Amino acid sequence: MNEPILTFKMPLEKRVFDILFSFSVLVVISPLLLLIVALIKLTSKGPVIYKSKRVGSNYQIFDFYKFRSMYTNTAQKLKELAKTNNQYTQGKDNMPNLQQKCKDCLRENTECTRLIYFDDLAICDKVFSLSKKELDKRAFNKISNDPRITPFGNFLRNTSLDELPQLFNVLKGDMSIVGNRPLPLYEAEKLTTDQQALRFMAPAGITGLWQVTKRGKKEMSEEERMELDNTYAQNHSLLFDLKILLKTFPALLQKDNV
Repeated sequence: MNEPILTFKMPLEKRVFDILFSFSVLVVISPLLLLIVALIKLTSKGPVIYKSKRVGSNYQIFDFYKFRSMYTNTAQKLKELAKTNNQYTQGKDNMPNLQQKCKDCLRENTECTRLIYFDDLAICDKVFSLSKKELDKRAFNKISNDPRITPFGNFLRNTSLDELPQLFNVLKGDMSIVGNRPLPLYEAEKLTTDQQALRFMAPAGITGLWQVTKRGKKEMSEEERMELDNTYAQNHSLLFDLKILLKTFPALLQKDNV
């Protein structure tokens, strides 16, 4: 007999709190929201709200709201900049020193695997594979001084004000004030094991356990983040939410976005 599929059901008290809290905050900050809307329209062309597909509790897909912080022609901007700035390209100058590494391999009395030729360099297959991993890892780093972001958008991101439209997600029932961050589709589809999927047995939230735990830590591994998401999924309650919410405000003062 197949085991029943577990699903998350929003507790009534949590949903009531979400509605009252998000509505109250929206009323209080409505002048700020109007000011942000006006400044976005004045500083760049395009819609005020940016929507992206995210995966929340029970793998439900919804439109995730943010204030737009990028120019609308971002692809063209990157193409133009790539011609003059190697920060956005992977040219020969950005390659690891493959020839030197191969000599090191030989110096350690380790036999080189079959030679391959890369940009007129004869290197062993093993060293090339290791160097390629370094390049792949480097590709995931965020671009500094990203030209796609508007000056005002950079301010919105640094202050986390771009997240305010998610209060409307909370009113709609897509998200909760406190929960696990909703994931982009390409990230969610990689979480296939029972241990990884446990995080979806909790509401998607604006803030959460890993965001407030991140404060004071320079880096957090994916394993640590998954463990915190699972901890919240197994222990969420209104009291736990209130504790996380109280820790969120000082966390907003840190340099990195939460």
